[in-house]
Amino acid sequence: MTSLMRRLLPDHVEVTEVRGELVAPPLFPEEEVVVAQAVDKRRREFATGRRCARLSLSALGIPAVPLPPGPHGEPGWPAGVVGAISHCDGYRVAAVARATDLVALGIDAEPAAPLPDGVLKAVSLPEERAGLARLRGSVPQVPWDRLLFSAKESVYKVWFPLTRRPLGFEQARLRFTHELDATGGVRGTFSARLLIPVPPAFAGPLGGGAELTGRWLVDQGLVLTTLTLAAHPAGNGPRVAEPVDRTPADTSGTSPAPTTPLTDPMDGSPRTGEPVDRAAAGAPGASVGPSTPWPP
Repeated sequence: MTSLMRRLLPDHVEVTEVRGELVAPPLFPEEEVVVAQAVDKRRREFATGRRCARLSLSALGIPAVPLPPGPHGEPGWPAGVVGAISHCDGYRVAAVARATDLVALGIDAEPAAPLPDGVLKAVSLPEERAGLARLRGSVPQVPWDRLLFSAKESVYKVWFPLTRRPLGFEQARLRFTHELDATGGVRGTFSARLLIPVPPAFAGPLGGGAELTGRWLVDQGLVLTTLTLAAHPAGNGPRVAEPVDRTPADTSGTSPAPTTPLTDPMDGSPRTGEPVDRAAAGAPGASVGPSTPWPP
């Protein structure tokens, strides 16, 4: 399989992704107990995610170790390592890096399909929904609502390990750029403006700002998003590690779709509405309400 997540991440990040499941080796006892009572689908997702993670760690020269989840469901990485695991139907991926290269790492994978009815309103701001409507008109092949959801998941996976604090969907405002990809997909960047006071644990790695920059790709039936905070940023901007552009933009002679911001700069407001059924949205964890955090 051509590596998709690899195209979105810096070279010093080790990535393992599979379509389907890895059946060996077995889980460590500390991990097995976590899914002992889980349904088969959840057991397979969990096991393959951990196996992908250990393959990625091995590429860094780190031997196989248990990766039990923490109190909030986050993987327990070895000292000196940052990483993330994600999965959706038929796809599993894990990415890791040394903490000397990255302060934090977030990835997310989703099916390239619209969110179920009612979910978008619960995970977005009004101005984000207006921006999505405009983007659908210019690039209809991208499930923009699912992309927004995925990007906010990646934001959370960077935020939580550094702050140990919740972050609501309404507390980050996103906008996107896009261009055609030579492989037939669509890719781009996203910016995430944090709408709450940034604690010192996060402000330091962010270079004192409140905006993050990530990358995304829609290809081969998947929506993928990534966000990295570099340990040694260049300049005074946000601490974002820029990956090598491994896939050139479309050069067929037609201009790519214009860069389009998702939202105009304006103050966000707390969302209201129905709880989010994260299982229906294709994300792990229980249903969350308007003021509850997103599980990592």
